[in-house]
Amino acid sequence: MHDRFRQIGFSQRIRLEWLERTANLVLAGIDERSIYSALQDLLEDKLSVGGNAVRGNREKAISILMKIWVHPPHDLHVLQREGLSLLSHLPRADHVAIHWGMAMAVYPFWGSVAAQVGRLLRLQGTAVASQVQRRVREQYGERETVSRATRRVLRSYVDWNVLRETAKRGIYSQGAIHSISHTELIAWLVEALLHAHPGGSVALATALHSTSLFPFEIQATSAESLAAASGRLEVLRHGLDQEMLMLRG
Repeated sequence: MHDRFRQIGFSQRIRLEWLERTANLVLAGIDERSIYSALQDLLEDKLSVGGNAVRGNREKAISILMKIWVHPPHDLHVLQREGLSLLSHLPRADHVAIHWGMAMAVYPFWGSVAAQVGRLLRLQGTAVASQVQRRVREQYGERETVSRATRRVLRSYVDWNVLRETAKRGIYSQGAIHSISHTELIAWLVEALLHAHPGGSVALATALHSTSLFPFEIQATSAESLAAASGRLEVLRHGLDQEMLMLRG
């Protein structure tokens, strides 16, 4: 199992526009050192204002942004490259799904928090922060770092407008839901989900309705269509009616 399934890593509140800016810099062919400088300029008046601590909030945020779109783990290089290609030609409305998928693949913790939020929204129509916290700590351990990171991921969801604060403190409702109908994007998002899934395979129905993807309404698509759109997906059949998707070895 990859270390990233055990690590938290996503320790800062990350805005969607910061990820968009980072990806655009990569697409423009800017070198890594220049991207780092550009992100320092972007976040100078937003995080660790007036400070330059080596492990301050700004440095941690830049580290997350760069790990997602500049230098992801080696086994995610193809996913990153395809994600950048999708960003370059799909409408802006689809970009949130691409940033979500890449964040989830690089930092499965992001997807783990989302899974708990999505499950609660589906069950009761709201997600209570304390319930999300409890379930995430059961998975990652009773540590303050887990609680703090969970709070910051929840705040990120609010920033992305996929989760909304209610009149009651610590209680959230569903935010914007994005319809995803482009087959190539659906296949890529399923691939990102599989990279964030330690089991290595997932049922088609589970993938398309995963609570980790709670901000998205994904169009019903056949496993064959997804495999045709991405040569990195393989279809396995269990019994007469269950189709499983897995990453090609």
